[in-house]
Order: sequence, then C-alpha cells, then structure tokens
Amino acid sequence: MRTIIRAALLAMAGGAILSPAFAADPKPVKVGVLNDMSSVYADFQGPGSLLAAQMAAEDYMKSSKRKVEIVFADHQNKPDIGANVARQWYDVDKVDVIVDLPNSAVALAVNEIARDKNKVVLGSGAGSVVLTGERCSPNFVHWTYDTWSYGHSAARAAYEQGGKKWYFVTADYAFGHDLEKQASDEIKALGGTVIGAVRHPIGSSDFSSFLLQAQSSGADVVAFANAGGDLTNSLKQAAEFGLAEKQKVVGLIFGVTNVPALGLKAVQGLQSVAPFYWDLNNGTRAWSKRFQARHSKKMMPNDMHAGVYAALMHYFKAVDKVGEATDGRAVVAAMKSIPTDDPLFGKGTIRVDGRKLHPMYLLEAKKPAESKGDWDYLKVVATVPAEKAFRPLAEGNCSLAK
Repeated sequence: MRTIIRAALLAMAGGAILSPAFAADPKPVKVGVLNDMSSVYADFQGPGSLLAAQMAAEDYMKSSKRKVEIVFADHQNKPDIGANVARQWYDVDKVDVIVDLPNSAVALAVNEIARDKNKVVLGSGAGSVVLTGERCSPNFVHWTYDTWSYGHSAARAAYEQGGKKWYFVTADYAFGHDLEKQASDEIKALGGTVIGAVRHPIGSSDFSSFLLQAQSSGADVVAFANAGGDLTNSLKQAAEFGLAEKQKVVGLIFGVTNVPALGLKAVQGLQSVAPFYWDLNNGTRAWSKRFQARHSKKMMPNDMHAGVYAALMHYFKAVDKVGEATDGRAVVAAMKSIPTDDPLFGKGTIRVDGRKLHPMYLLEAKKPAESKGDWDYLKVVATVPAEKAFRPLAEGNCSLAK
C-alpha cells in the first residue's frame, strides 16, 4: 500500500514538472528607484523616474508571467544616506536592481555596494564618467549620458561658434567637477583656453556673486557645469544680469524640464546635447504622451526619465535570458550580450565597460515665435553618431576592458 501511494505522489510530482499548466511562475524582480524626490533634482528625476520605472514594469508584465515590484527612496543628495538605503534594500528587502541615481557621489557609493553584494545598478541620472572608467564594475550599466558625452559635445559646438575663452560656474561635488573637466579637456584640445572657474554648493539660491565674477572675467563663454534646479536658478539670474548680451551662455546639461521655469525668451538660442527628446519621432512622442498623462504635474519626460524606462526594459530581457535576477554579474553580462532596441533610444549596444552607446543630439532652444505650444521648446540642429558621442573605450582605464 505504501509503495502504491509513493508511486502516485511521484507521478503527481512528475506531472507538475512536465505539465505547463502546473509550471511554477518565474521568480519576481524587485526594483529600487533611488534619487532626489524633494530637492534640487526632484523635477528632473524624482517622481518622474519612479513613473518611468512603473511604466516599464507594467509594459514588461503585459507579456510575461514574471512579477515586478518597485520601491523608492529619497537619497537627499547625501552619499551616506544613499549607501544606507542600498544596503537595506539589498540585504533586507531583497531588491535586485537600483536605478536612476542622480548625484554622482551617491552613485559611486552605491556602485561599490552593488559590486560587493553582486547586485545591479542602472545609472540614468548619474553623470560621472569615472563610473565606466577607473571605478567601472561588472554590476553596473551607464545608460543615458555621462559627463564626457555632454562636456565634450557641448564644448565643441560652442567653440566652433567662436567660443575660444571659457569661464565655468560649477556645482561643487563629483558630478560638477567632472563635467567641468570634460568640457575643459575638449576646449584645450581644440586650442581654446579656460580663464577661470567658480564653485557653488548644491542647492544654491543666490548666484549673484558667481555671476559677477563670470561677467567680469572677459570670457567668450560662461558655461554652467551644474544641473536641475541649480541650473534653472543660475540661468534665470544670468538672464537678469544680462549675461547673454555680451557672452555666450552654455548649459552643459540643459534639458526640456529646465524651460518652464525660465521661459523661452530667457533661453532662446541656448544649445545643449541629449540622447532623447520627447518630440524626436513617432516612438518618442507616443511614449512621452503616455508619461505626461500620468505625471502629477503633466510634465513631458526628459532624457533621464526615458533612460530609466529603456534601461529597465532591457534589464528585464536579460533577467529572462539568465532565468532569474539573483546573480547580478550574470544579468549585466546578458545585458551586454543582447543588442539594445527600444522606441526611445533606438538600436544600440552596451560596451564591456558598461557604457550604453547611442547617438547624441545637439539641441537648440527655440525662439518664442517658433514654438507651437507647451513643451515645444527645442529643435535638433545636429546628430552626433554613437561611436563619437562617448569616450573611446581605450581612454577610460576600465579594468574590464583590459
């Protein structure tokens, strides 16, 4: 009798393994969105990046049995807070991947934790190029942009328009320092000069003393190596000081989400670079309108919001290829092995150092008369191909490339 029961249980177990109707669902994935939800980068990543992650999870689950759970936290632009959140998420809450990470100092801290714990980091808001250079990791993918791509491309464009002497207004932390360095390297390589720079703390509200120094410097170009609310505030006050009347003003990381607080009149003609613009093509327009309809402030997405969505969609493909999300290095290796293809960034690849490659676009702010309505702020004036848009692999000193 015992033999018959045991045989029946084995038959049932075998049926559960062989029959698709009884197959176990794949292990779920847990995503952590870590960024600035309340301060200088809140409108530029913040809730918008969380929405982009939610849209990616929903779109992925439409065709997959795998469930995706999303958690989020505010790192307050402090590396120690970001690191503590990452440890809690990885060790206790079983988060598999952390995404976004504006503020390079925070991103660098979290990147080391992910490497130690064999988890994954997808940088969309993070900017520092050292993340795919000396501090590269087999657990990290840098998706949207970096300081090399923005600094070199914007500097080259402004130099070619007569900007030979430069002065920088720079955010005083890793991202700002790196952005200034990359632009400076390009200017000097082209034959120009950097005649000075001033550093400001993150979250500054009064830029008057910095702008007076820039105004009296004699520079052809005043370049702002800052971002988010800092860039908006500094450009607003630069317009009040009349800086653009005698000097060319360059926002090295200026984007569509900076414009509403400034108005097109204040920024018309300002040039910047980005890998995504909401009105670029039918694919970007369709996704962006979905995003805007759900955003609490009805904002159009910027490139970093788009990067969160696209990076996660590709990450989910890699998880499916590996079978589960627990081995971070295996998932990142799979991300590098699969060509990227999405409606926001088009076709591309991920290099061995973790750098996602795609074209960059030189954008120019429209004149008020050119704009057809809300969010019609920028136009494409040139395209930088992927192979020229990012630092050459050989120059990065990444151990993964050796």
